[in-house]
Parts: sequence; structure tokens; C-alpha cells
Amino acid sequence: MSDIRSTTKLANLIDRFAALAALLGLVILWEFVVDVARIPVYVLPAPSVIWDAAIKHWQPLALHSWVTLLETFAGFGLSVVIGLPLAFLIVYSRFFDRAIYPLLVASQAVPKVALAPILLVALGYGIMPKIIVGFLIAFFPVVVNTVTGLASVDRDTLNLLRSMGASKVDVFTKVRFPHAVPSMIAGFKVAIALAVVGAVVGEFVGSRTGLGYYMLLATGNFDTPLVFACVVVLTLMGIVLFYGVGLLEIVLARFNRTARLASDVGTFGSFGT
Repeated sequence: MSDIRSTTKLANLIDRFAALAALLGLVILWEFVVDVARIPVYVLPAPSVIWDAAIKHWQPLALHSWVTLLETFAGFGLSVVIGLPLAFLIVYSRFFDRAIYPLLVASQAVPKVALAPILLVALGYGIMPKIIVGFLIAFFPVVVNTVTGLASVDRDTLNLLRSMGASKVDVFTKVRFPHAVPSMIAGFKVAIALAVVGAVVGEFVGSRTGLGYYMLLATGNFDTPLVFACVVVLTLMGIVLFYGVGLLEIVLARFNRTARLASDVGTFGSFGT
């Protein structure tokens, strides 16, 4: 029995650190290949050189990272504040479902990068164009995933709730919203990652601050290690934000449990007739 438990613990430990081990192996291989092949630093710097560049320029990296992070949060927050109510309207209003939703889908054919110069001309070099670009890119997955979650409730369950006197508010708070929580969180995870992309794209087009601007500055100076350092910081930022949004799934877990309990007759019985 003890051998089985030890094997299980070892397997769980390997599963937990498998990604970290794979990343470490990739970094070691990268360092080895660059060293053996004598690849020039301006073409592909070794991880150790990138690390040195990050340490050397940590102050401007931190400053520009803060700007990009602020733009990302603002763009993501705007997509949630506008996207969620619009998704609710699409689910509950035939007009929004028939008229607005198809336009939202069609709008995704417009390349958001092409809108960045227009926003730059209209709003200047401040932070607002980057926030708008981040919002435009992150907005769609929030709306689509929320609509999918709200609309995927079993029709028989809704009919049973209505037959037992449940109001629209009861149906929304006790069934539709809890049922949509996993889908909403999945949309938020995609949106926060896209918001980072939107902020950097806006900085590429025109900015005086942010990691996108700093990357362009480093590229102009042929400082390839610093460019890679900016990419590493952006990658870490995206990963942290992705899993940070995933924590909402734990906070909202009780709503999802409520949705599962909605199949219980006792839950239905809590509604008045």
C-alpha cells in the first residue's frame, strides 16, 4: 500500500512540474544550440544574454510594463463592462439577437490593426487609443462566450421553472447566470490575453511609453537581447493575467454549484406560484 501511495505522489509531482521541466529543458537546449552554432547575438541571443539585458534595463522595463499593464486592464475592463450587458440583451431581446449580433460577428472581419492609425489621428498619442484597440480585440470573446453560456440552458428546465412561477429575475439569477459562469470565465481568459496584444499593437502604431514602444526603440538601436527581454516580460504578463482571471472561476464556483442544483425539484420548489 505504501508503495502505491509513493508512486501516486511521484506521478502527481511529475504532472505538476512537467511544464516547468519542459520550459527549463527548452531554455538549456536554446543556450546550447546558440553557443555551439555560434549564432550572432543580433540574430538570436542566448537566454543568458537576454537575462543580462533584462537585469541591466530592469528600471525602464518595469516602467514601460506598468504602462502596458494599465492599458491592458483598462481595455479588458471596458470589454467586460460593455460586453456583459450587451450579451444579456442579445439573449433576452429578439431585436438585439436578430439585428445586433450578426453585425458583431461581421465586425470581426475588420482588422483591428488597421483601426489603430485612425484612432491615433482622432485621439492622439495618449493612452486612450491603446485602450480602445485593446477593447476592440477583447470585446468579442466576452460577448460570444457569455451569450453561448446564457443560451445553452436546457429548454425543459426553463419551462419547468416558468410553470412553477419563477420570474425572469429568478431564472436569470438561479439558472442562466450560474450556468453561464464557466463559459464567461473562458471568454475572460481569452479576452485578457487579447487585451495585452491590443495594447502592444496600439503602442507599435504610435506611443511614447509602453513595452511596444520600448521594443521599437530597442529594434532601432539593434539591441536584439533587449527586444527579446521585452517579449519575455510580455509573455510573463500574459500568463499571470490569464491565470489571475482564472481565479474568478474559484470565486464564482458557488454560482456554478447553484446551476447544478437547479435540476433538483427542491430548488424549483423554492419559487412561489
